[in-house]
Amino acid sequence: MRLLLVEDDNHVAAALSAVLARHGFDVTHARSGEEALQALVPESDCFGVVLLDLGLPDQDGYEVCGKIRKRTATPVIMVTARSDVRSRIHGLNLGADDYVVKPYDTGELLARIHAVSRRTSHEDTSSGIETELRLGPVHIELPTRRVSVDGAVVQLTRKEFDLLALLAQRPGVVFRREQIISEVWRTSWEGTGRTLEVHVASLRAKLRMPALIETVRGVGYRLVAPAG
Repeated sequence: MRLLLVEDDNHVAAALSAVLARHGFDVTHARSGEEALQALVPESDCFGVVLLDLGLPDQDGYEVCGKIRKRTATPVIMVTARSDVRSRIHGLNLGADDYVVKPYDTGELLARIHAVSRRTSHEDTSSGIETELRLGPVHIELPTRRVSVDGAVVQLTRKEFDLLALLAQRPGVVFRREQIISEVWRTSWEGTGRTLEVHVASLRAKLRMPALIETVRGVGYRLVAPAG
């Protein structure tokens, strides 16, 4: 797998690149946000994962993540010393697929890289019977990850789409919070529960349908299929 490592510290990058190489990764090192964006040209999806350090010399790492997500669906794992929940939520809302806090265990980092890679591969190659979901004015195209309401395209982050698609495949069925976190985030780390609430609120706002996703107090959420 080709991996883009965005890290301004050459010593850290060299050590991490050596470890990744020993585990079969072909690592490209970008020392700044601009270098990373130049490597991720829109017509190329040659990288399997982007490891993005937030402390970059030319641009804020969060800003770089947002720009990456606009030009490619390549999974992004943020690597940072910022461990507070608010920072994690902000990163995930910008489209990051995972968030690793320094100092981290190398084994954990490798596991997270493989996890986001497997999820993306599954999304790209899965061919279920249903490829489109229609719920009143809401139209969800699973292969292209495209969502529209009354014909108008709604821009969603990767996790917002995954959450909506999960609930929409079984309208009316209550999904437990733990189940959603497991299936969408594939993790149970501290802070994910709050992140789920943020994503639900964001979906309601972006779709302009507050009643579409119903909170089942003490249990989880369900999608209420609209009429029409």
